[in-house]
Amino acid sequence: MDTVSVANNIASQLLKIKAVTLNPKEPFVWASGIKAPIYTDNRLTIAYPDFRQTIAHDLAELIKEKYPEAEVIGGVATAGIPHATGVSNILNLPLNYVRPQKKDHGKKSQIEGRCQKGDKVVLIDDLISTGGSILKAVKAVEEEGGDVIGTVAIFSYDLPESTKNFADAHTKLFTLTDYPTMIQVAQQLNYVEESDMELLQQWYQDPESWGK
Repeated sequence: MDTVSVANNIASQLLKIKAVTLNPKEPFVWASGIKAPIYTDNRLTIAYPDFRQTIAHDLAELIKEKYPEAEVIGGVATAGIPHATGVSNILNLPLNYVRPQKKDHGKKSQIEGRCQKGDKVVLIDDLISTGGSILKAVKAVEEEGGDVIGTVAIFSYDLPESTKNFADAHTKLFTLTDYPTMIQVAQQLNYVEESDMELLQQWYQDPESWGK
């Protein structure tokens, strides 16, 4: 797998369909309160069949390379579910998905699909910011007896907080593309002006303080 080519292609396609928007002069405010020059909505990817299939193929290749022992593919609800479904079809592996919390009725399940004791599970999400959602899903699977051998995602902001969170959780993460690649590709394709690059790089170095 040519990881550089994949990262560049995924980044360019996310920009093309406007799943990623870069606007350093008029920053976005995230739910956490952080001001950011980037906004990402990877849910838009499911509206583009060719790109959706490319993502599934690339994630499947990534899993074969990094987690060849995988026995079950899991999707983090809701955005990870369609991509996990595509990957599980390609790899011909059982599928599950993990809710943010248990249902309040019926069997009160948090995990649907296969999750058996000892299963070697790879979890998929569409986007990694701090890693909170997918790491919560990791914990849920492990509480059911599954063995989460790692995680994958389409895109990561590659922030220090997420790096620390995954390290603290002793959980591996691999993504198809990331923020440094995204801004380089955006510059090459003229999605941002040369003068914007310094602001985009400054945010990456210190997202908490940027824009204050």
